[in-house]
Amino acid sequence: MVERILERIVKELLFQGKIVIVLGPRRSGKTTLMQMIAADAAEKPLWLNADEPDIRQMLAGATSTSLRALIGDRKLVIIDEAQRVVEIGLTLKLIADNLQGVQVLATGSSALGLADSVREPLTGRKAEFTLFPLSYMEMAAHATPLEEKRLVEQRLVFGYYPEIIFSPGREKEMLMELSGSYLYKDILALAQVKKPVILEKLVQALALQVGWEVNYHELGQTIGADKETVERYIDLLEKSFVVFRLASLSRNRRNEIKKGRKIYFYDNGIRNAIIKNFNPLGLRQDAGALWENFLLGERMKCNHYLRIWHNPFFWRTTSQQEVDYIEEREGKLFAFEFKRGRGRAAKVPPAFSSAYPDSSFAVINEDNFEPFVTTAKK
Repeated sequence: MVERILERIVKELLFQGKIVIVLGPRRSGKTTLMQMIAADAAEKPLWLNADEPDIRQMLAGATSTSLRALIGDRKLVIIDEAQRVVEIGLTLKLIADNLQGVQVLATGSSALGLADSVREPLTGRKAEFTLFPLSYMEMAAHATPLEEKRLVEQRLVFGYYPEIIFSPGREKEMLMELSGSYLYKDILALAQVKKPVILEKLVQALALQVGWEVNYHELGQTIGADKETVERYIDLLEKSFVVFRLASLSRNRRNEIKKGRKIYFYDNGIRNAIIKNFNPLGLRQDAGALWENFLLGERMKCNHYLRIWHNPFFWRTTSQQEVDYIEEREGKLFAFEFKRGRGRAAKVPPAFSSAYPDSSFAVINEDNFEPFVTTAKK
């Protein structure tokens, strides 16, 4: 079994006075993570699966008295799929306020229900994390860095979902199932999406524009929806861990694109399943886009697990000078250009170096990408 980085982080927080919230896409391994933590805990856990209707009923609108009766003398409580409980934030607040010494771990496959509902009630009382599909850094530690590096082209096509990695020969079949209605389950259940066909068309359009700037109005024309619907559905997709957005960096310099955005997928395999293309890289015209999506996804995981606080951007001018990725950390800009292939170099755009002379610049290619996706700072 692959050791998850988040396991150590969560274990260090147990019984430190914080309710621990673990969000993440469906099938990313949240339940397995909870089982691993529970197996090593000194306390026998009370496991509550909110996918079951009677559990939801017991937790929704609970009182401190009913919660005390439910939990009894247990000191470790795990609530799986907690986003399905109505007003779960208030229930968790009651536990935190009234049941001293009880450690709660709650998981949710969507920020639609869980993160939003616990934000105000649990201010100062929670530690919140995201468990992504497996990462390059986790798989390199599980096997060896050399072995994982040899598998990069496969990861660019099939991604990092645990069941995909450990089901050789069945990747296509399983990704097609995962990228179907199961992927949108929380959006359809919690967000009252009235036009699921439009949602699927939008995801397909976004999959074909990875690495490109997207225009909400143009996307709406493509899929037959207004700009507001497109923006709302993209927000829902982001909260359900299907895609994430990258905004353009603009400090009011001349010719900078000020309101641009790019959209990437949390997992390459999901993106490829949506467009039904599992061809090897040598037969693809989008290999560069897959490389860019892979690097950004792995960088995002790395920064999150290592708790590197930063603001992510891309940068472009109206004259088409651009930088693929920029991080603002501790008041400094770190710029990166992505080049697939070995030994490929690039020069910092003159307009960027002129506007931001104190920034750093690096090219990330197949020779040097490992520190970029395993150590966060570079």
